[in-house]
Amino acid sequence: MSVSTDQPRFSDYNLSEEITRALDTLGYHQPTPVQQQVIPQALSRSDITVKSQTGSGKTAAYGIPLCEMVEWEESRPQALILTPTRELADQVKEDIMNIGRFKRIKAAAIYGKQPFDRQRRELTQRNHVIVGTPGRVMDHIEKDTIDLERIQYLVIDEADEMLSMGFIEQLEKIIRELPTERMTMLFSATLPKDVEKLCHRYMNQPVDIEIGSASDKRQTQIQHKLYTVSEKAKPSLLQKVTITENPDSCIIFCRTQVNVDAVATQLESLGYPASKIHGGMEQDDRNRVMNEFRAGQFRYLVATDVAARGIDIDRITHVINYDLPMEKESYVHRTGRTGRAGQSGTAITFATPYEDKFLNAIQNYIGFEIPRAEEPSAFAVSEAKDAFERKLHDRPAPKKSKGEELNANILKLYFNGGKKKKLRAVDFVGTIARIEGVTADDIGIISIQETVTYIDILNGKGPLVMKAMQNTTIKGKQLKVQKART
Repeated sequence: MSVSTDQPRFSDYNLSEEITRALDTLGYHQPTPVQQQVIPQALSRSDITVKSQTGSGKTAAYGIPLCEMVEWEESRPQALILTPTRELADQVKEDIMNIGRFKRIKAAAIYGKQPFDRQRRELTQRNHVIVGTPGRVMDHIEKDTIDLERIQYLVIDEADEMLSMGFIEQLEKIIRELPTERMTMLFSATLPKDVEKLCHRYMNQPVDIEIGSASDKRQTQIQHKLYTVSEKAKPSLLQKVTITENPDSCIIFCRTQVNVDAVATQLESLGYPASKIHGGMEQDDRNRVMNEFRAGQFRYLVATDVAARGIDIDRITHVINYDLPMEKESYVHRTGRTGRAGQSGTAITFATPYEDKFLNAIQNYIGFEIPRAEEPSAFAVSEAKDAFERKLHDRPAPKKSKGEELNANILKLYFNGGKKKKLRAVDFVGTIARIEGVTADDIGIISIQETVTYIDILNGKGPLVMKAMQNTTIKGKQLKVQKART
């Protein structure tokens, strides 16, 4: 696809070859409006506050300059990114690792419901960037298991969500533990008064950036529909609406875990390819479900607001608010899962006759009245049924992950030796770079643990290195080498 030359390109920002190469491989060619404004300011190391809707490319807006500015040679963490949810922390870590792949940038994600000791061990490794939720970051600070002395860059992502989830106090405690000489970037879909106060208290003359308004985006990219329905009639309406709308990919939001379980059970009994996610599930199960949904393995995800906060999944055609959100900001976060990156989407909301107060608050907040829709007639449902049934039994087209092409030429190798054998990164680099046809530029992230080491081999050289290392010693030690299990 040709790109117009008069549009800004990432190559305009004097980024290093390693970063531009990763962006090209990821398919990032033209910066989005938020990236156009944030990247130059961030590269000049200005403090920044950004008010921008979800789906506008905020993670890359701060991820690109961070990966450019951190120094690979520094083994202690240089950047801290705070996110409200575990899923977002994992996603941001992955994005940072993808953007910084060829510069060998290493990021660690730390959050609750994951073994503390495993995180403690990971934090002893070389990490350039730490991504975490405030509660778990604070735990590590209190137990002195996190090194923040060299932090030069702080990013507060989804700041309004931090506030609504009660994290603002922990946020301030963390900020007070950081070096005062640092650059701070704050991103938020909305800027409540408490968030503004935070900016003024801990930032140095921040540059304020605002991209569009809630109503601009909601009205141009997303078609909104409102159904008035009693609580007990919701299951029937949901079935009719999904048949007539026939979504390619859909998130159905419920207020409670009980409702998520009930709706997911209903859809499964009807033969829908569906799964669910809520805060009561084990983290590994939540990660698995989100990864399967991202990959297009099922069409319907039933979720509490845990899936509304900053999660970036391409091509979600429909969002259904099975339960009206109690907080007006949640409506923006939920509906922001569709209509992303310039695509169109549909946001459908069920409201009971007793929820006018919450509905009015949402409409005042987004700046327009949500158009009311009539319940689909029996005739409309009947007419749509065949097409719906066909799609129901078709497996959704598999979706490529952002890093799939980037990782295609990278092989992660496992070596059965680490710190206990007194092995260091330079030992591996020196040995591998002596293999004929391999240079230091072909060696990616090296993660040395107590008894094992993992090394990314770039540029399709993995099989060559693996074969050569079967008969090559490192510091006089013959190590077992094999393809790492991912």
